[in-house]
Amino acid sequence: MSRRRKLRPDEMELWEKVAGSAERMHPEKRPALARPVKKPEAKAKPARDPDPAPIPTFRLGEKAKGGAVSHDVLDPIHDRLHRAPLRMDKKTHGKMTRGKMSPEARIDLHGMTVDRAHRALTGFILRCVSEDMRLVLVITGKGRRPEDDGPIPVRHGILRHQLPHWLSLPPLSQVVLQVTSAHQKHGGTGAYYIYLRRTR
Repeated sequence: MSRRRKLRPDEMELWEKVAGSAERMHPEKRPALARPVKKPEAKAKPARDPDPAPIPTFRLGEKAKGGAVSHDVLDPIHDRLHRAPLRMDKKTHGKMTRGKMSPEARIDLHGMTVDRAHRALTGFILRCVSEDMRLVLVITGKGRRPEDDGPIPVRHGILRHQLPHWLSLPPLSQVVLQVTSAHQKHGGTGAYYIYLRRTR
C-alpha cells in the first residue's frame, strides 16, 4: 500500500479554496479536511553526534586463558602423537623415545609422491611383520618450506602428516602397536618409530 504524499503549499492553497466552496453533506459532523492546516515548519537540523571514542588497539585472543592462540587447524603432529594412549610396555617405550633402541629396518620416503609413498610404506610394514621385526624407522623428512607462506596457514611436509593417518587404517592398523617421533639421532621430527605387534 502506497503512502499518501504531503501536499505542497500551492496545492494546499488550492485545496482550501475548493473545500471552502463545497457544502457539507453532514453538517453535524466536523469535516476532517476543513480543519485549518498548519504550514509545515522548517525542520531543525539534528545536532551532530560527537565523534565516537577511538577503539583501543588489541591483539586477537590476548585476554583468552592459556596463553597465545595458535591459528593452525591442528596441534603439531609431535604433540598429538605424544598425547596418544600408551599401548606398549612403558619401560620399552621410554628406551625407544630416548633413542636407546636401534630400529631393525628403515625406509626413506623422501621425494616420493603421496600415492607411491603410501604403497611403499604398506609393503615395507607388512614385510617387517612377516619377518618378526618389532621396531622400524620411517623417514618422511620435514617438508620444504616455501619462501612466501601467504596469509593462510599451510601444513609443510605432506608425507609427515599423512603417515599417522595411513598407520591408523587397515591393514596397517592391525599390526602397528605404537607410533612416535624418532629421537634426534634417528631423524627427530622428520622420522618416526613404529613399534609392531607380535604376530605369534
